[in-house]
Amino acid sequence: MPELPEVETVARGLRASLIGRTIVKVEVRWARSVVSPDPTLFASRLAGQRVTDVGRRGKWVVIALSSGDTLLIHLRMTGQLVLEPGECPDDRHIRVLFFLNDGWCLRFSDARKFGRLWLVDDPVGVLGELGPEPLADDFTAARLEEMLVRRRGRIKPLLLNQRFLAGLGNIYTDEALWRSGIHPLRRAESLTPAEVRRLHRAIQDVLREAIASGGTTLPDRTYRQADGRAGEFVQHLAVYGREGQPCPRCGAIIERIRVSQRGTHFCPRCQSLPEGKF
Repeated sequence: MPELPEVETVARGLRASLIGRTIVKVEVRWARSVVSPDPTLFASRLAGQRVTDVGRRGKWVVIALSSGDTLLIHLRMTGQLVLEPGECPDDRHIRVLFFLNDGWCLRFSDARKFGRLWLVDDPVGVLGELGPEPLADDFTAARLEEMLVRRRGRIKPLLLNQRFLAGLGNIYTDEALWRSGIHPLRRAESLTPAEVRRLHRAIQDVLREAIASGGTTLPDRTYRQADGRAGEFVQHLAVYGREGQPCPRCGAIIERIRVSQRGTHFCPRCQSLPEGKF
């Protein structure tokens, strides 16, 4: 599933080329991709609207329109947004097509059909319960410490909870926990202030580095940047997807377990689990 770096990369790519263009027609090829309003009204409301801004909130692409409406897109597992000149290719995975005034088109493709689109007059109704942005100026180590002392449970599922912290998913949670030396089964309330500071720094560092690399395209190649290129951060993954291989820091063999039904990668030596902390 695209996480914060992938969605930020897509949003930046669209922001550079989509702002100022006008949507002249929308073709909904799979009706269930559109949550609200109904697909017919969705298409008619978008026709004639000019894109005024493109941004991101958590794992959502947020597209502001000239009428005051907002187009929200969640890519989920396999969703892709690609801007192309001329007519889009006849791809069976295309779910929604946005035809633009200059002959280009924006295609939303989704092989597994989990991605969803909303057209709303107020995005708060959809995004209002998301947690803080991990790269925001006000997301400090002190704030993370305050957030953690009020919570109970294991640290990895908590970091995956979008109401707790917006944007992290399986890849970057595993990478941040490895960088900070914290076992994924540690109880959140057991982290020391020094560990919280390391975790905060690791979250921000890995997200920024992944954005700089255009995100992570895994071997299934389901994620693409807005111009169709792959993300290159896969070359820098330390633990995610590397079970059975040596840890790049200590050489111990990376293990994979399941935590809250999610495959979880960690180094048993760098991320030891203290007695009584899980």
